[in-house]
Order: sequence, then structure tokens, then C-alpha cells
Amino acid sequence: MEKRRVCPVCGSEEFIYDPSRGEIVCAKCGYVIEENVVDEGPEWRAFDPGQREKRARVGAPESILLHDKGLSTDIGIDRSVTGLMREKIYRLRKWQSRLRVSDAAERNLAFALSELDRLASHLALPRHVEEEAARLYRDAVRKGLIRGRSIESVIAACVYAACRLLKIPRTLDEIAEVSKVDKKEIGRSFRFIARHLNLTPKKLFVKPSDYVNKFADELGLSEKVRKKAIELLEEAYNRGLTSGKSPAGLVAAALYIAGLMEEERRTQREVAEVARVTEVTVRNRYKELVEKLNLKVPLT
Repeated sequence: MEKRRVCPVCGSEEFIYDPSRGEIVCAKCGYVIEENVVDEGPEWRAFDPGQREKRARVGAPESILLHDKGLSTDIGIDRSVTGLMREKIYRLRKWQSRLRVSDAAERNLAFALSELDRLASHLALPRHVEEEAARLYRDAVRKGLIRGRSIESVIAACVYAACRLLKIPRTLDEIAEVSKVDKKEIGRSFRFIARHLNLTPKKLFVKPSDYVNKFADELGLSEKVRKKAIELLEEAYNRGLTSGKSPAGLVAAALYIAGLMEEERRTQREVAEVARVTEVTVRNRYKELVEKLNLKVPLT
């Protein structure tokens, strides 16, 4: 274990670091505890953010969301350059952009990650979910799972898988709405990559109650309705009523029942539209929950 530093003169444990002298001084008696301390910061000074940006000699950190992980360079545009030099810089920039994406695998990644950025923006996904989807896609490319499938369907499937792995409530219908491929194709790609990337049902399992807050926000329901809906869903889960059922349909029915019980009524159509299921699905799940859980629901 690291030895605790104590001033040998007064026994104080409070110290001040003086970067201009490279000294560590006791805050109480002024005794110099250590001298010639190496300054690990930059050798230059900056007095505003613009000056700091100009003098810095390092770029952004490595990112899995860029096809080259952000390790390549860019040739910037200098407006002050004119004539032949400007044409030369333009040609250099063009060749540099081509060299950044040199082969088919790089082009594949560049296109897929730009599509991922678009999906994440539309779905308002947190950065860690986007990074997990990018990691899954890179694993799929490395194992040759992309061959014969569209890039759009696989990247959408990776987004859906990442959401389920990290317990972020996004349904397949929501992803299909903003994707360029239909729900069935995304579903096929999802099942395929889940099988080959060892994404077991246990890892991908999402409780229906995880969707409650998302749907309740869109319906403008209060906290007591949310709590009631979560209680209903937890009881249904414990009794094995959720197995093989769509989480969206179950959550829609639970919120509909909770709204009736707490006198914050929403129509079946309103609930169905938010959950992106049919009114028939809401009615069927409603009947099942009322019968199996022996609920007393006020007449609608």
C-alpha cells in the first residue's frame, strides 16, 4: 500500500503543489516536502479555449464509431490559399479521402457506421448503446455474417440487439420505422446474428416492465399509474403469463388497466398507437390479465 505523506516538521497532511517551482509545500508551516517535481502537462500556456485548441497537438480519442477508429488524418481547408496551391491541396484532400476507405471491408464499415449514426439519432439512443451496436457489427463482419444480407438490415438488427442487451426500451417496430428495411428482414437478421454471436435468450431478455415509463411518458400518465402497471406486470411475470407474449402488447394492456383503476383513463386506440400494436392485441392481453390475475376493473 502507498505510504501516507506527512510533514516531518508539523505532522500536517495538507499540501500545496506549486507548478511554477515544481515543489510540494506543507500548507501549514511552508516546509518544502518535495522539489523538482516533473510537470506532466503541456509545455505551453493558453488563456482561452480557441488558443488551447490551436496549440494542442493531439486529436480526439479513439472511437469504435468511426470505421478507422479515428486514427487517420484529414487535410483541412485553408481559405487564404489561392491559385495552383489551392488546386494542389484540393487534389491531396480528394486522394486522402479515397485512401481512408481503401478496400471493400473499409467501405462496408464506413457505410454501416454512418447508417448506425442515423438510426441512433432518430431513436435518441445513448452513446454506450451506439458503441455496443458498432461492436456487434464489427464482430459480425469479422465472422463473415454480412455476406448475402443487406448492410441496413444487419446494422438495424445490431441496434435492436444492443438495446436488448443494455435494457434500453426500443421495440422492433420503432427500429423498423426509421430503418430502410422492413420489420421481417430485421427480425431475420437479428435471429441470425444472435445465434452466431452467442447472444443467448438470457442475455437478450427484457422484462415488459422496462417499457412502462417510455409508453407512460407518451400517454402522459402519472407516477401512481406507472407503479400500478409495473405491479401488474411483475405479478403476471411471476405467474408465467408473459412467456411467448409481445412485451409491447402486455405493457399496453397493463397501462390501460392501471389507468382505469387509478381513474386516468386512456382509450384502447391511444394505448395501441403508443405501443405500436393493434387494438385487438390490447383487448386480448387485457382479458388475459383480468381473468388470470382476478382483477376488479371499473367498467369502461
